[in-house]
Amino acid sequence: MRKTGGQLIVDALKANGVKRLSCVPGESFLAVLDALHDSDIDVLVCRQEGGAAMMADCWGRLTGEPGICMVTRGPGATNASAGLHVARQDSIPMILFIGQVQRDAREREAFQEVEFRRAFTEFAKWVGEIDDAARIPEFVTRAFSVATSGRPGPVVLTLPEDMLRDEVEVPHPRHYTRVEAHPGRSQIDDLYLRLLAAERPMVVLGGTRWDKDAVADFQDFAERFRLPVGCSFRRQMLFDHLHPCYVGDVGIGINPALAREIREADLVILVGGRFSEMPSSGYTLLDIPYPAQKLVHVHPDPSELGRVYRPDLAICASPADFVAALTEIEAPAEARWAERTTRMHEAYLAWSTPPKTGPGMVQMGPIMEWLEENTASDTIFTNGAGNYSTWLHRFHRFRRFNTQAAPASGSMGYGLPAAVAAKRLFPEREVICFAGDGCFLMHGQEFATAVRYDLPLIAVVINNGMYGTIRMHQERDYPGRVSATDLTNPDFAALARAYGGHGERVERTEEFAPAFERARASRKPAIIEVTLDPEAITPTRTLSEIAQTKSR
Repeated sequence: MRKTGGQLIVDALKANGVKRLSCVPGESFLAVLDALHDSDIDVLVCRQEGGAAMMADCWGRLTGEPGICMVTRGPGATNASAGLHVARQDSIPMILFIGQVQRDAREREAFQEVEFRRAFTEFAKWVGEIDDAARIPEFVTRAFSVATSGRPGPVVLTLPEDMLRDEVEVPHPRHYTRVEAHPGRSQIDDLYLRLLAAERPMVVLGGTRWDKDAVADFQDFAERFRLPVGCSFRRQMLFDHLHPCYVGDVGIGINPALAREIREADLVILVGGRFSEMPSSGYTLLDIPYPAQKLVHVHPDPSELGRVYRPDLAICASPADFVAALTEIEAPAEARWAERTTRMHEAYLAWSTPPKTGPGMVQMGPIMEWLEENTASDTIFTNGAGNYSTWLHRFHRFRRFNTQAAPASGSMGYGLPAAVAAKRLFPEREVICFAGDGCFLMHGQEFATAVRYDLPLIAVVINNGMYGTIRMHQERDYPGRVSATDLTNPDFAALARAYGGHGERVERTEEFAPAFERARASRKPAIIEVTLDPEAITPTRTLSEIAQTKSR
């Protein structure tokens, strides 16, 4: 049976298990849109390609399967590059399909033409163009395999407009095969001996390719060995924060006591992550290339092992496969570091207890305490980038897998699109987006998407009238010389109502709880604007104190 290229793209997506995709429509892939009309794939129509790409990233982040996004050529594709960059740095499986100019116009700088193989090489694991409709099953199968194997990441496939209209006959598409790497028996034995010899071990979990069972099994392993476990930057959902083995977030603004323990450890076990700039505190926790600590590095991509840190034991395996091999290891009768683990967990509990007071009429500490007491353990929290996110990352205690969607790449504007995607994926669970005023308006138009699809997420917009993180650095390095960091904002509660959602404005701490309950009861997408004093730039230091420190 002959089919068009557009039909073959949709057939290939269905064969590979795709149930949903995000898009901003374009004339360059009308044939695919037409084929989607007759499919059961859930198409989420977005308002800007960057938001659409971030939604696909969130699906890849929460499912482990590639998130799918479709955009048009030129400005549509370049808008989507923001989401590509997030997926690349965060190791998230994603496939971006881009409608391209017709084949006979290539290399003429035709209308909206971009040579994506040159433009997007730094953003994607692989960039391909399908010139022949008969090769669609081949290219799409390869795209899924590349996106999910080794270190996951985004793939870009460009689709010439005329190719999508060609009719060809091809074999029925099949589901892709993920490439796996398993730890060897000798490597597990080596790890066991290193653990027995250690006095001050430390485990840091990170990366992707985890699943619910792997998270639970590693927690059991850590409990049997009484190992101190931290989670890498914005990977906090990988371990129950109230488990006695959890010792804290290894990321921006790390607890100094935890940083000291990592530096003084005699064995560090990195599982899944790269231990890049943010979790390593600017590459200071481990020496490069030869760490002072004995290093065991577990990562699914061999090219990452030894790239920055030379490990004493390198294990090429996905976290899930590595953890499966740990079930065979018998724990020692008594762990000599057990008391240290208990002390580190207590230090984490103290560090993650929010302050009661601060400058201004709104205190974020009591607000975080209320959220901890009044949200379920399966609530999904999303956020973008900014100092406001410290309140969530430091003071929310994650309990379960798949409850966090936040960019390790530090991309602003991520929280709201991710919340839309998460609520579409898990309609039965509460989804709360944390955003700053600057961060929210990067992709605030996706609130219209939430309204259109009746997705009752709650966005907590912390408004301090400035690009707070940049202002903090500005006052630290150039005190009193404010430049380009002040903002003029809309009435966010009124904006929510204008879109058809629910809006609240909180100007005093005690107003937050009833505002949140009203937002919940509305069963509409909601924005709760929290007006925060600009001085409350961090949980422990004011903006003025930061500036005065530099002045002295």
